[in-house]
Amino acid sequence: MSSSEPATAGADSGLHAEITAHRGEFRLDIALSIEPGETVVLVGPSGSGKSTAVSIIAGLLPLERGRVRLGNEIWCDSQMKTDWPPHRRRVGFMHQDFALFPHLDVRGNVMYGARARGAARASATSQADAWLERLGLRAFSDRFPSALSGGQRQRVALARALASGARVLLLDEPLGSLDVETRASIRAELRMFLTRFQLPTLFVTHDASDALVLADRIAVLEEGKLTQIGSREDLLSRPASRFIAELLGLNYVRAELSPGDGMREARAIDVVFHVLGNEPAGTVSLSFPPSAVTLSVDRPRGSAQNTFPGRVREVVPLADRVRIVLDCGVILAADVVREAAQALDASPGRALWASVKATAIQVYP
Repeated sequence: MSSSEPATAGADSGLHAEITAHRGEFRLDIALSIEPGETVVLVGPSGSGKSTAVSIIAGLLPLERGRVRLGNEIWCDSQMKTDWPPHRRRVGFMHQDFALFPHLDVRGNVMYGARARGAARASATSQADAWLERLGLRAFSDRFPSALSGGQRQRVALARALASGARVLLLDEPLGSLDVETRASIRAELRMFLTRFQLPTLFVTHDASDALVLADRIAVLEEGKLTQIGSREDLLSRPASRFIAELLGLNYVRAELSPGDGMREARAIDVVFHVLGNEPAGTVSLSFPPSAVTLSVDRPRGSAQNTFPGRVREVVPLADRVRIVLDCGVILAADVVREAAQALDASPGRALWASVKATAIQVYP
């Protein structure tokens, strides 16, 4: 392995973290494992504990109780009283603002990590140039950060993390400062890089698109606890909470399922859904995409088993359609083309009917 390649930590070089920490009244309590070459995207609302978790793994905040290890290397353990400093953990840490040094050119920024770990200038220069070449930055090596685009600064920050001999990548909202167009192109490029380098990677974000494009697995953090971990398909088919469903653009309702077989009732307060499901009677989750909801001005006469009157709460223009959010006793979102929204005269307060077929509704505990 060349000096410019990421180092490993033995046969098991996965990252494993069991973390308990308090910040005032807030409690963070999570357990997470990331395998080599796997990207886990940690997503959650502001204040859910995402940045606290990643800072504890990096060694920037103390671990109150638990353990963090990379393979057989124990970075910190509350029982063993072990606590490696950040530089010894060799973590590649990228922040939202990339934290590039404005007084150093691109090569100097990429050299910084290796130099901070004691590498000779010649060795650090060689490692930096190798990573600049691999990330398509060689032509920018003598430029300063102020002369780079947002996407170029993001690649420089990634090169600096890798050139430092990182064995784990921790990316804390690294795309947050980019505009929408740049973010989309850099997201796809970053996915390619992460696949190539085969490091355990924890990517922190609040953006659903980051999670859907970049993640091998998505870990959802709400109020200091992991509410769901799984593939994008897992979350899309069975979101475990309203936050997850809304993050992914799905309708989500908690309801009481009646006993029986075949078509059954699922009651959400005063709203009754008719659903198909084999789940035992009791509290269940219902989820379905906004594209499955049909809107009309008059009560429909079609075959939809679920038809509800409601009033428009919000109209949200999307890229190629319009999302209309209604209060039908439960909140339902419907996606329609712009022409349909105009024909419905959809605006806040407007009375409309919403319909959804039983076959479109997922039913699960």
